[in-house]
Amino acid sequence: MKNDVSIGLLGLGVVGSGVIKLIENHRKELVHQVGCDVNIKRVLIRDPEKIRNVQLDQTLLTTDPDEVLKNPEIDVIVEVMGGTEQARHYILEAFQAKKHVITANKDLIALYGPELEDAASRNQCDLFYEASVAGGIPILRGLSDGLVSDRIHQVMGIVNGTTNYILTKMNEEGTTYEDALKKAQELGFAEADPTADVEGLDAARKMAILSRLAFSTDIELEDVEVNGISNLTLSDLQYGKQLGYTMKLIGFANCHNQNVEVSVQPTFLSNEHPLAAVKNEYNAVYVNGEAVGETMFYGPGAGSLPTATAVMSDVINVIKNMRLGVNGRQFIKPRFKSVITPPDQRFSQHYLRLDVRDEAGALSAISHLFNEMDISFERVLQIPSSKSNLAEIIFVTHRTSLEKFEKAMFELERLNVVESIHSSYRVEGDVEE
Repeated sequence: MKNDVSIGLLGLGVVGSGVIKLIENHRKELVHQVGCDVNIKRVLIRDPEKIRNVQLDQTLLTTDPDEVLKNPEIDVIVEVMGGTEQARHYILEAFQAKKHVITANKDLIALYGPELEDAASRNQCDLFYEASVAGGIPILRGLSDGLVSDRIHQVMGIVNGTTNYILTKMNEEGTTYEDALKKAQELGFAEADPTADVEGLDAARKMAILSRLAFSTDIELEDVEVNGISNLTLSDLQYGKQLGYTMKLIGFANCHNQNVEVSVQPTFLSNEHPLAAVKNEYNAVYVNGEAVGETMFYGPGAGSLPTATAVMSDVINVIKNMRLGVNGRQFIKPRFKSVITPPDQRFSQHYLRLDVRDEAGALSAISHLFNEMDISFERVLQIPSSKSNLAEIIFVTHRTSLEKFEKAMFELERLNVVESIHSSYRVEGDVEE
């Protein structure tokens, strides 16, 4: 075993700077853990003139990827540059050069994870990506190591800090969506173009990764159903509060009889559910296993040092594997081909808000329609409408299949007494469960 391990860094942004700071500030702890020194050998950057918030020997910087990927002195590549196609190309080159790879790139792993794992295995290299999901929370290692002997039935979580911050402000302070988003951008929680966050795309990528590990299946990104938060209104959040709910953007992954459901959607959580208490930019992942029962992983979902901590935990794993001579042996191919759960086997409660004609028999007509679909109501809330001759009614159903609920929604739109359907959302963790 070498007396030191050299790292090649692809990218020197927020996470890359955090990796350098951890190596410099925690050097003694690293040596104690792995029995050798760890150093940065070369750093690939795009702009040599850019001012950076980390102290680093300028001779280590390069704009030539070959000086990192083909450097015989470099043992481990840490990819924190972002993007997909170029990052994928660099990582495949690294494996051909027999270099181990750590990445924090969720987009890359969601799209190309199985391909990259296969390439790593063929070249007897390690590929780790703990930092790709939930920043500093060790959820991937929790699933692949800590809970590996269990049979996981459900993973659900708040895996996007931007949307959780926005919803916290809307829920607790009555801030409009637009004002909460603007504040998130000012604080650096949201990008100038927040589409990937607020439309659920970022969370969907993370849920695809979590599903593969939790259920040992070959879920693809396109298998994830996605709805974002940009159309949420304060009215629904306020009605939810009256009913004892908190709105969150929730990633769901459920597995039953090898059928898998993966989605990202705004969801009303009972205030008693552990995820309802997760606020601001924090993330949390709730795991339900057959043997372990219920567990929850909680912590900062982003940020320079939290994410760098996850990256460095992977670096330590690689070095330990190097010392044992077992690199590239951790990959286990999926046990199952993914079969998406059909609508008649997907069950939950639903929140529904309608404008209904304020006339005799209106509520009875709606109740009759839902009874015909074998759907019952747990709660009904009627609010005087600002529009003349209308009443605003909120229903919360008991658990029912998605198939039945969608059929009921279709028939509801054709019902004469229904003026308009404002919104409908999934409900989880209610008292009946």
